[in-house]
Amino acid sequence: MGLFSFAKKQLLEVLEWKDSSKDVLVYRYPMDKRDEIMNSSTLIVRESQVAVFVHKGQIADVFGPGTYKLNTENIPFLTKLLSLPTGFNSRIKAEVYFVNTKQFMGQKWGTQNPIMMRDADFGTIRLRGYGTFSYKVDDAKTFMREVFGTNAIYRVEDLSVQCKSILVQNITDAIAEAKVAALDLAANYKEIADKIVEISSPEFNKMGLKLCKVVVENLSLPEEVEKVLDERSKLGILGDKMGTYTQYQSAQAIRDAANNPSGGNMAGIGVGLGAGAAIGNMFAASMANVKDEAPKRTCIKCGAKIGPRTKYCPECGASQLDTCPKCGEAVKRGSKFCTNCGEKLIQEKTCPKCGKVLKSTAKFCPECGEKV
Repeated sequence: MGLFSFAKKQLLEVLEWKDSSKDVLVYRYPMDKRDEIMNSSTLIVRESQVAVFVHKGQIADVFGPGTYKLNTENIPFLTKLLSLPTGFNSRIKAEVYFVNTKQFMGQKWGTQNPIMMRDADFGTIRLRGYGTFSYKVDDAKTFMREVFGTNAIYRVEDLSVQCKSILVQNITDAIAEAKVAALDLAANYKEIADKIVEISSPEFNKMGLKLCKVVVENLSLPEEVEKVLDERSKLGILGDKMGTYTQYQSAQAIRDAANNPSGGNMAGIGVGLGAGAAIGNMFAASMANVKDEAPKRTCIKCGAKIGPRTKYCPECGASQLDTCPKCGEAVKRGSKFCTNCGEKLIQEKTCPKCGKVLKSTAKFCPECGEKV
């Protein structure tokens, strides 16, 4: 009984890998040095798996998903390597590797150091980014030759550094070929990701891998560029007038000075008051500049420049209002109709000498000088 159990243990009848892992790329079937594969043994290869037979360090046969009875017909290369005169009719020694061909998704990538980009608006700027990617083993033979070798087990983390390096290296080229301005990066993440896949795929193929997808989650501009964009946005809200911007900047400076801790000593208080006074003067000056930018009009009596809403001239004291001849209500000088009764106020008149049409307030004809 003991001899029968020993013999049964040495002769492998069923070879399979019940994969319960989430990150194993290659699994070597465990064989004791005394274990041997017999003719007519059963090989079970599940979906998203590939079985690779290796004899004395050389890749022999590759099996896709399915169930196989191992014999001379379906393992011709291994049989040839063994050079058995009777074919594969006796037990042999070979290593069996199961390669996981499913797609490994959600792999993270990110830029440890900023990448340089030339932009039409901002010149040369630095970008940082991050996202995810997915890949799978596409050519098991190439993958074992170039990457895996003959380790007992190979996991996703063993390959992550190499894959991330390839992606980050090609991001700069992808952005350059996509020809996207820095301000439009967020709206073109998908186009940039597709370009990264296109550029990086040949390097993945050399390792027997297929780069399935790249997702760009974020490409961030440097902090100083973001501040410029914020200021530009604020200007867009406030308007383009320099006076408005000066008011805004002065108010910001006053707020920052008020929030600045003085340290609790008189010197700090004095400095704070001095800064506040200077900023206050600057604020007043900016307000004056804005006031000076307001459109002017002329006093109807002395011709002095007065504000658009001034009721009395500050130079001569003349009223800038008229009275309605019908109801006596005060109205603005130059108004066409009374705001109280609707009486038409401006009556066109002509020069009695030359017939030129004159303003209602004209005292002399500007054409011939006749008094009207």
